[in-house]
Order: sequence, then C-alpha cells, then structure tokens
Amino acid sequence: MKPRITVLTLGVDDLERSLRFYRDGLGLATEGIVGEEFEHGAVAFFDLQAGMKLAIWRRADMAHETKLPLAPPSPTEFTIGHNVGSKAEVDRVMALAGKAGATIVDPAHDAFWGGYSGHFLDPDGHLWEVVWNPAWEPDED
Repeated sequence: MKPRITVLTLGVDDLERSLRFYRDGLGLATEGIVGEEFEHGAVAFFDLQAGMKLAIWRRADMAHETKLPLAPPSPTEFTIGHNVGSKAEVDRVMALAGKAGATIVDPAHDAFWGGYSGHFLDPDGHLWEVVWNPAWEPDED
C-alpha cells in the first residue's frame, strides 16, 4: 500500500464547540461547517499542510456511516502529534491550547529521549502531543 492519507477525522459530540476550539482557539483555517443539508452530513474541514486536512464529524453520524455501535471515547487510543521547531514554540502552542479550552494533561517538559513535549485533550478528549524533536526539522509550509 502506498500511503495516501489525506484526512484525519475526529468524532466529536458537539460540532459547534469543536469548530470554535479548532478555528477560534487554535487558529486552524476552515470554511466552517458544510454538508448540513444532508442527514448525517454536517462536517468541518481544517487545512493542515501539504494537502492534509483535519475533519470533525459528529460521533453519532460517524457511527451511522460506518455501521458501528457508538462506543465511549478513549483518549489513550492514539495521539495527534504536532511537531514544532523549538521548546519555546511547544510552550506557546500549549498555552494557546489551554486558553482555547483544552485540558492540559501533561505540561511541557524535557523528555527522556532528548526532546521537549506536552499533551492536551481537546473538548472531546482527543489527545494531542505538542513536541520539539531535535532530530526532526518541521515542515514550515
């Protein structure tokens, strides 16, 4: 399989609240909620980098579409990694997330592997890691 992942979709309980968090709080670019004319279709897309998008979609609608039962969310299933260029930028993004309403679960700190990172939960409990890795250069597109 050649990787062609272009959209990461997060199931949310309150689409408007999540839209405000990502758009107004974190400053991600979006056209807002689209697809409201379709049953189970309301979704918002946020531009990330190099054609990648983050989508938010109601968990109940996602369950309907996939024919899976609606299950309780678990923040420890995966993390979304946001790589930045410095320790100071980790601190800035963590502060921005906290101000936007995120729950800081792991304040920024020096990591055992030589980097610097912190973790926060978005309003629906999705776990984000904000990280500076001295071995990686972030794409500044």
